[in-house]
Amino acid sequence: MAFGAGTLISAVSYELIFEALKLAKGTGFPAFGLFAGAFTFYFSDQMIEKLGAKSHMDIDASHESSLVIPMVLGIILDGIPESIVIGLGIFEGGKVSLAMLVAVFVSNLPEAIAGTTGMKAGGWKNKKIILLWLFIAVVCAFSTLAGFTLFSSAPKTWMAFIQTFAGGAILMVLANSMIPESYEHGGKLTGLFMVFGFFISVSMIIIE
Repeated sequence: MAFGAGTLISAVSYELIFEALKLAKGTGFPAFGLFAGAFTFYFSDQMIEKLGAKSHMDIDASHESSLVIPMVLGIILDGIPESIVIGLGIFEGGKVSLAMLVAVFVSNLPEAIAGTTGMKAGGWKNKKIILLWLFIAVVCAFSTLAGFTLFSSAPKTWMAFIQTFAGGAILMVLANSMIPESYEHGGKLTGLFMVFGFFISVSMIIIE
């Protein structure tokens, strides 16, 4: 989880914020997008918490079946901005950033593991679990498609807004869930793994 946090910090910094600033320098759109994404995630996460899942990424979270749906909603909430960013990357450059893909993949592993173990502990059958993950994959896939198609004619300023909106939401995930959770279980090793993840992601960006 700490490694994933490091890769995401790099991806947000170089793939989202820096690129958005180049697109809309001096307009204020990147700043508006950053805070809009952060507040949207904050209030959405508050609603999910009221449904019963205080931390959908918590490794030791309660595995009662009643918490599965809120947890899944939280995973979708995390995945949509990341998927939109991937779609925007395809639109802008015709290819997906390897660094962004690795960051999203590694950071989502803890959520997937926690979600699956929670469903198994709640008595869910394997078929039902697989169908649910397929549903989440389809939602994220359509988010990627939306990033590629719906914003194809958007002005550069709004493209920058969308990128930083996703960046703000991802930073909220890092601060509220991934980093505290990884430190709780990994202690001071968390910092080393996070720096290593950041280094690997930056290295991939340089190589690309």
